[in-house]
Amino acid sequence: MNTTAIINIAKQQLGLEEDAYRALLVRVTGRDSLRAMSERQRIDVVEEMKRRGFRVRSGGKTLPVSTKPYIRMIHALWKSCHRRGVISDGSRKALRAFVSARSPKEDPDLLTYDEASPIIEALKVMEARAG
Repeated sequence: MNTTAIINIAKQQLGLEEDAYRALLVRVTGRDSLRAMSERQRIDVVEEMKRRGFRVRSGGKTLPVSTKPYIRMIHALWKSCHRRGVISDGSRKALRAFVSARSPKEDPDLLTYDEASPIIEALKVMEARAG
């Protein structure tokens, strides 16, 4: 997390003038410069700005959730395997590689039910292995 950038965005979003901004920094951390602060102190400043109304917005694009339950099952099982430590890379790119090794298609969102079934079973076995 780039706390310096987040603080600067929060400063703009909250409409803080320079004097009020510096006063907030001193009140929270005892320092009036971001460069003089530790990472923990910058995080404290972010938390104070959130308390004052700053909202962190997601900047990345999100993919729509599939309407097909078996596709959602593949994604859920993949995430579960990653959380349990069965797979080390829980990214979408890694899931695509996993799918392409086991089906004629690379993108799990394009699978038919018949193509998805063996992948779901393989993921269930992997998940069960984690206990």
